Amino acid sequence: MRVSPGFWLGGAALVALLALLALALLLGRTVWRIAQAAELARLSEPLQHRPANAAVRLLIVGDSTAVGTGASAPEYSLAGLIAARFPRVWIHNRARDGATWADLPAQLAGDDRFDLVLVQAGGNDVIRLRDLATVRDDVVRVTAMARRRAGTVVLMPAGNVGNAALLFPPLSWWMTQRARQLHAAVARAAGAPGVHYVNLYARAADDPFVQRAGLYARDGLHPSDAGYQVWFDELMAQTSLGQAGGLLGPARP
Repeated sequence: MRVSPGFWLGGAALVALLALLALALLLGRTVWRIAQAAELARLSEPLQHRPANAAVRLLIVGDSTAVGTGASAPEYSLAGLIAARFPRVWIHNRARDGATWADLPAQLAGDDRFDLVLVQAGGNDVIRLRDLATVRDDVVRVTAMARRRAGTVVLMPAGNVGNAALLFPPLSWWMTQRARQLHAAVARAAGAPGVHYVNLYARAADDPFVQRAGLYARDGLHPSDAGYQVWFDELMAQTSLGQAGGLLGPARP
């Protein structure tokens, strides 16, 4: 059977058309999720906790993940989960949506002392393509400032941004590489006394946010209530803060 050149031309045109339609769907989904991210940020509010019998003072600085964007209410953010488990922790949350590591010195400004500083930032540095050498310098500077505010510092950048449902290849591959470099810089900064690094970075095959539905909020970028619970569990597992005699004090049964 002979196949005319027009057949192959028509087949190639069909493949190209299907590819363009798939790309349009991906772009449309991405635009929709970006709009959802903006809406979630508008609705988000950092949790503050002021118990009268406070035994531990915690300062939280960072970006939207420290604010709790994506959670259905501040009580389900990481700060909210800490307050629920450790009711005697006084929480001052200065985090702001959109912040990068370059913005954190302003959040750390002041002379008040705390028992613990929790730093959650990095996703915006990765996505906005900030120069990673500059980001490394920012991480070192912020870590030094945080150590002057508290004896214990926890650095907890967002996980592998490249795995976010918002992104698709090849952009997601690039973001994965940048996220890996960011985490390496944060891990090095955690070599200072009293500084701890909580590692949320994972390959797609090992990332619970990829393997389990429902850990992302509707924007495909921020954690959902369940996603923040995963982060809280990692904070407890990778540090001694919540253990018997740990810094955060007695946990609620």
